[in-house]
Amino acid sequence: MRCPTKTGRLPVNCSTPTDLFDSRPFLANLPHLPGVYRMLNAGGEVIYVGKARDLRKRVSSYFQKTALAPRTGLMVSQIVQIETTVTRTEGEALLLENNLIKALAPRYNVLFRDDKSYPYIMLSGHRYPRLGYFRGTPDKKNRYFGPFPNAGAVRESMQLLQKVFRLRTCEDSVFNNRTRPCLLYQIKRCTAPCVGLIGDEGYSQDVKEAGLFLEGKEQQVLERLEATMQVAAEAQRYEVAAVLRDQVMALRTIQEKQFVSGESGLDADVVACVAEEGVVCVNLVMIRGGRHLGDKSFFPKNADGCDAVTALEAFLAQHYIGRSVPPLIIVSEKLDDTMLAALVAEGCPLPNPLPQAGYPLLNPLPQAGEAANVKGACFDLGASESLREFHFTRKVQISANPIGERRVWLRMALENARLAIAQRLSQQSTQEARLQALIQALDLPEGMRRIECFDISHTMGEATVASCVVYDNYAMQNGEYRRYNITGITPGDDYAAMRDALTRRYRRIAAGEGVMPDLILIDGGKGQLAVAEEVMAEVGLSDVRLIGVAKGAERKAGLEQLIFPGGEKALQLPADHIGLHLIQQIRDEAHRFAITGHRARRGKARLHSSLEDIGGVGAKRRQKLLARFGGLKGVQAASVDELAQVEGISQTLAEKIYQGLH
Repeated sequence: MRCPTKTGRLPVNCSTPTDLFDSRPFLANLPHLPGVYRMLNAGGEVIYVGKARDLRKRVSSYFQKTALAPRTGLMVSQIVQIETTVTRTEGEALLLENNLIKALAPRYNVLFRDDKSYPYIMLSGHRYPRLGYFRGTPDKKNRYFGPFPNAGAVRESMQLLQKVFRLRTCEDSVFNNRTRPCLLYQIKRCTAPCVGLIGDEGYSQDVKEAGLFLEGKEQQVLERLEATMQVAAEAQRYEVAAVLRDQVMALRTIQEKQFVSGESGLDADVVACVAEEGVVCVNLVMIRGGRHLGDKSFFPKNADGCDAVTALEAFLAQHYIGRSVPPLIIVSEKLDDTMLAALVAEGCPLPNPLPQAGYPLLNPLPQAGEAANVKGACFDLGASESLREFHFTRKVQISANPIGERRVWLRMALENARLAIAQRLSQQSTQEARLQALIQALDLPEGMRRIECFDISHTMGEATVASCVVYDNYAMQNGEYRRYNITGITPGDDYAAMRDALTRRYRRIAAGEGVMPDLILIDGGKGQLAVAEEVMAEVGLSDVRLIGVAKGAERKAGLEQLIFPGGEKALQLPADHIGLHLIQQIRDEAHRFAITGHRARRGKARLHSSLEDIGGVGAKRRQKLLARFGGLKGVQAASVDELAQVEGISQTLAEKIYQGLH
């Protein structure tokens, strides 16, 4: 095949460099060292970030292979420049690659959403420890168990713990001020340590057993409870024995529900990847303390044409950076890249290390050059005192060929991934049908994909907020939502608020700073739509289709009137029309997003004291004024002379305060 010399396009089977990028002199100067490479296109955009044990061998492979995959061939055809960074180790290369992928989001890298930290169950370090939900930076005073795949799994486990061990869940401010037991005591979900209905020893025993349960040592807890129950029965303390009997029965029920109960105490992640019908899904099953905590499915971006191995490698590299790693990871594909071993063996930084189930936090931290082992976990600062060099060196096993019960877990994860793909395709099919029905009903252009919708929310003109939500690629795009705080208008003027929001949104898009929508929905009638027409004409986007969505008679769903520009006759689609259902979905999301923002802004405004806007009245003077007059209303009712009698308030400042409040 003859390679192009002017177009800069590299055919799939071409091994000769294009005019866009001459690879030979560049490759000749690359070292045989680990590092990261960045591929740039003609616009200076980074289109791919990769890691390598040997930079020269890895980068050369893109230009020497005779049969690149179509996706890779297309990427190589766009390269005009390659930048490299040499690192000391493979682990450092992996860390740098992950940071660059998250920062740059290159179009040819498989990208997984960077979720928030996973939730944990916490047992606080108080005299009477509190059972709580935790997400964030850990405190060394407390104990943490998890992670859990989602908040629902945490709350379900906490409900079980409350039922069996009856630990407190209330905040310290509530706990310290109770004078009688709360409702949780009445329904047998707490032993009321707040009012002394259980002693220190008894409560400590409950906390200990809850910790053992969370570590997967249910059998030890069961044996202790059964022995105590027998002793109570023999001593004819039948009420105590009945309580213990109920605890035992609850624990046995929990054990029966646990699929992985055969491997007590095991911490593992099962990661299965499936690529079917053009959709890639990674399913993560979390097992902690021998208990199946739940699973979560991930759908990566930029995964068109990507196989399961590539997606799985990308997931492991992006998911475990900066997170705690269990001692066993079971995967659905055999992975050849040994840098994945570097990831879990030495490349996972712990600037805020989270413990595994039952692992205490290391405190104090070791000094530079020292190492400390904690139940098999080794923390080593090496030769640097910087936490940036702080690595997790506990041995982690990656198993691609599990046997016995672990193989069943993997099959379960694969089935979960396939089900998630089927559900996603079903949802996408439904959304495609809805969009197509809307296009046909309203005679919209074929190929229309992107819809934006605006709504205004306020309370009697207070704290006005406008929302813009985006529907694209057959789904709501939460990351592209925007809110606009509206100021400088007559309170309650919805037309002015809509004008402000639309102008701010589309002036930037007209300047090339955003994505042009195919259709704009305006939640409102003819007045709001007329304002939208004026704004779009002013910013030079008159070609964008506009539709007003007016609430029908009695404001009931299904009776919406669709208002068109230019005085066209309004249209009311049948209540069961799937195109109308799409409009309702988008409109309702715009309303939800607007009212959420409005409530937050209104709440913040109502917590703001008008005294804060008066110069010379700091926090201490405000406190004295409010204490002297019993609140803001009392300060407003006070005369200048009365204000001047407050310590720290001069006659001049009193006059200023009086004028500022009237």
